[in-house]
Amino acid sequence: MALKRKKRYEEQLRRLDGTLQTIDFQREALENANINTEVLQGMRQAARALQSAHRNLDVDQVHDLMDDVAEQHEISQEIADAISNPVAFGQQYDEDDLLAELDELEQEELDKTLLPVEGPSSGKLPDIPTAEPREAIKTRKAPKSADEDDLRELQAWAS
Repeated sequence: MALKRKKRYEEQLRRLDGTLQTIDFQREALENANINTEVLQGMRQAARALQSAHRNLDVDQVHDLMDDVAEQHEISQEIADAISNPVAFGQQYDEDDLLAELDELEQEELDKTLLPVEGPSSGKLPDIPTAEPREAIKTRKAPKSADEDDLRELQAWAS
């Protein structure tokens, strides 16, 4: 009898435990559903707030406004640059001009070191010969017979 009662109690305990688990699952499902409902309501309110905020805004107006802000920023930058430049404390130098001048000076220095050109010598140069060299006169008088013979044959053949 005690054994039967024990089994009955164990069975009752198992059923109660199953019921508690089912109730626990239902509670969690209800909590998730409530959270989802709250999230959806929050998203709906945010959408409505965005719609009401954007009702008076136009994308073109926003772009125009941003252009105006950028233009005013550029003007303020120009003013700051003008104020920061010293007045009557020296000349204004263009950096590109200075770099170009530096390049020219460096090139001149490089040319001086790499291409040394000597000027004309102070000594007098010889005069240009006016007479024909003696060897040329001799060779002109002594005809080369073999070459001249070949040349004559070629001329005769061509004509």
